[in-house]
Amino acid sequence: MQDMTFLGGESSALRVPPHSVEAEQALLGAIFLDPEVLLGASEILAPGDFYREGHRRIYEAMLALAENGEPVDVVSVAAKLREQGVLEDVGGDAYLFDLAASVPSPKNALYYAEVIQEKALLRKLIDAAEAIAAHGYTGGSAREVLEEAERLISALVESRPEEGFRRLQDVLVDLYQMLERLAQGEKEVRGLSTGFLDLDRLLAGLRRSDLIIIAARPSVGKTAFALNIAHHVALRARKPVAFFSLEMPAEQLALRLLSAEANLDGQLLRSGELSPADWDKLTVAMGKLSEAPFYVDDSPGLTLIDMRTRLRRLTREVGPLGLVVVDYLQLMQAGRRAYENRQQEISAISRGLKALAREFEVPLIALSQLSRAVEQRQNKRPELSDLRESGSIEQDADVVAFLYREDYYNETTEAAGKVEVLVKKHRNGPTGKVVLGFLRSYSKFVSLAPHA
Repeated sequence: MQDMTFLGGESSALRVPPHSVEAEQALLGAIFLDPEVLLGASEILAPGDFYREGHRRIYEAMLALAENGEPVDVVSVAAKLREQGVLEDVGGDAYLFDLAASVPSPKNALYYAEVIQEKALLRKLIDAAEAIAAHGYTGGSAREVLEEAERLISALVESRPEEGFRRLQDVLVDLYQMLERLAQGEKEVRGLSTGFLDLDRLLAGLRRSDLIIIAARPSVGKTAFALNIAHHVALRARKPVAFFSLEMPAEQLALRLLSAEANLDGQLLRSGELSPADWDKLTVAMGKLSEAPFYVDDSPGLTLIDMRTRLRRLTREVGPLGLVVVDYLQLMQAGRRAYENRQQEISAISRGLKALAREFEVPLIALSQLSRAVEQRQNKRPELSDLRESGSIEQDADVVAFLYREDYYNETTEAAGKVEVLVKKHRNGPTGKVVLGFLRSYSKFVSLAPHA
């Protein structure tokens, strides 16, 4: 297919930015032939990476359809573009059919995507260089120009796609080296056990395809709680765990896991002030955790389609997953389309997470923030109405549980060291309260149930 771009009256002295319309056409055609190609392409390409505006529009329509679980084919893409009033702008139905017919096989799609990515990065570098040059003519100091150059180049580096999942074993090796440098069930459970007998009794375990929302105010312990459950699933049940950490680096998660497994004070680990006995505990704990099928992705700002793509890849590599954790929901993006307000986007995210749980047939724990309204009440135990930014979270969830610590508000309380797990919604069973012990120094929750 020939490139129909018209450059007519432009001076030959003007240089056309790096691009490959042929690669863009080939990739879009490959997606029409095999929509699975879009999953891989979306990991490395944003709509803005396409040189031709029409191709950007087509790619955006494809992403929007995929994010809504709709088919990605010529007919559906044409309908989406027609709905947006831009079908004729991109070339009409005929151009879409030409794209689909121009590619004999989708097998080279990843190569086309990489070419597009490379050309887009070159264009961004050119834009950055022009901005730096313009800044140099403004009369500022050389240091100011240098700082601006560093900022622009750093922004380009940080915008490149993240690597995705890292095996916990690899994170632990790096963490161990850092520490060296610093130092120079009673009842049958029908679902997946949380590791807490009393909570398992209430929930009958974590069920496949369930969306479980765990919400709390900041610093109450929701990340530690989710890590404790994930630790049990990966280490004790030996089932693969995918942990999306949108806020905390993988090394910090690994440190918390080590603290809990080795019963070592997290502050001592962070400072490296360990006794020989502590090092022995650390070595044993690291050996156990290194064997756990625990996978961490600490890429920030992931979208639903990013998560779906990475979960599919991980499932192909390690088999069916036992548990997925997202920490935390409000740091996600629904997709690349614009929403009228944040509530609409959060609603799309909660629906999408439920869809992921169903698609991968896995319990999915999503941590969530609470609104500040809970702080204004005398009784600060959370209610469903306190879920931040959207009531749709409650609607989409199969289980909603809140964490409440009395010592969060009153350090001298007799309930110090205890956390209430308040199950306020349970689609398939009873609601209720479970009290767990919380060893904060170890980032560790313990069951208080008899015979636990």
